[in-house]
Amino acid sequence: MERKFLEQTWRWYGPNDPVSLQDVKQAGATGIVSALHHIPHGAVWPKEEILERKRMIEDAGLVWSVVESVTVHEAIKTRNADVEFYLDNYRQTLTNLASCGITTVCYNFMPVLDWTRTQLDLEMKDGSKALYFDWIDLAIFDMHILKRPLASESYASEILIEAEKRYARYDDAAKKYLQSNVLMGIPGEKDPSLEDLRQSIEVYGKIGFDGLRENLKYFLSSIADVCEREGIKMTIHPDDPPYPILGLPRIASTITDFNYIIRAVDKGFNGICFCTGSLGAGPENDLVEIFKSVKDRVNFVHLRNVKRDALGSFYEADHLDGDVDMYAVMKELVSENQNREYPIPFRPDHGHQMLDDLKKVTNPGYSAIGRLRGLAELRGLELGIIRS
Repeated sequence: MERKFLEQTWRWYGPNDPVSLQDVKQAGATGIVSALHHIPHGAVWPKEEILERKRMIEDAGLVWSVVESVTVHEAIKTRNADVEFYLDNYRQTLTNLASCGITTVCYNFMPVLDWTRTQLDLEMKDGSKALYFDWIDLAIFDMHILKRPLASESYASEILIEAEKRYARYDDAAKKYLQSNVLMGIPGEKDPSLEDLRQSIEVYGKIGFDGLRENLKYFLSSIADVCEREGIKMTIHPDDPPYPILGLPRIASTITDFNYIIRAVDKGFNGICFCTGSLGAGPENDLVEIFKSVKDRVNFVHLRNVKRDALGSFYEADHLDGDVDMYAVMKELVSENQNREYPIPFRPDHGHQMLDDLKKVTNPGYSAIGRLRGLAELRGLELGIIRS
């Protein structure tokens, strides 16, 4: 019996990405994961803009496989007075994408922050650099820079002790660097401020875990007809990291969360982006168990690894190293892929800044060579499993 291979894809930020489409081809990927980042969040993606991006990709001999992301506007996440306007725009964007033949859409429902790291250049033993989430630095940011009320109640005593020791050594440059790194996870067209974050935290404090779940359910219900009519597959990205931070609720972090999301709007379009890095940062998460539970709804996969310490802080490890058993995950993924009419797209998620890329300015986690290495390792792992 002929064995089916996963679709190898690569995230590309568009014409301004330091990594070119020619670079992507040389890395061996065939599919592109992209978005129209120049369109303001919440605005309709015009069909002509979609077709122009698609033309660029196809002229390079590649295929636009997945949209990551059609950003869910904060008005939808908070379900405020403007929610119906932004839902109309979202539905129209999905319709326009489908008319251009692009039907797999990744999104997230994380409050305010799309992702959170406290350091973007942690030096590894081999001299490469990785992204890092440090609970101690997050506590410093939360208590001393953001100055969130009752922030200290969110942290274990050992973290609070170390945070006070470290903060005493921080000069203004260190504080500014930490603030910049944390706020980098806020998407938008303007530079975010601490006051913006404080106001958002207050809003989500009133919404809470249950309220945010209900808002996600409302969003999915509101786009269901369009998705079913146009053949759209939505894939929700896990929270990154997969636990509450800065007083913000998290609703896509555990097996319980994903089973709820699937049941809340139990329709085929409502799918999962299985991200091993985000989920792997949660010490209680059994990734194989989660995958088996939701595999019928996995429409897109991010493969990366993390290494946690005793406090739960983590850095992004090599793709085949770290706390994620990538062999066990890939084995399940390969098995599920045999049952699909079309191959499941995956991409090497993030990568160390290494070799010549250490001299370049790139999007954090998205330099070329580290991802090329990751893709090569994952491709070899998949081949080994299939051949065995």
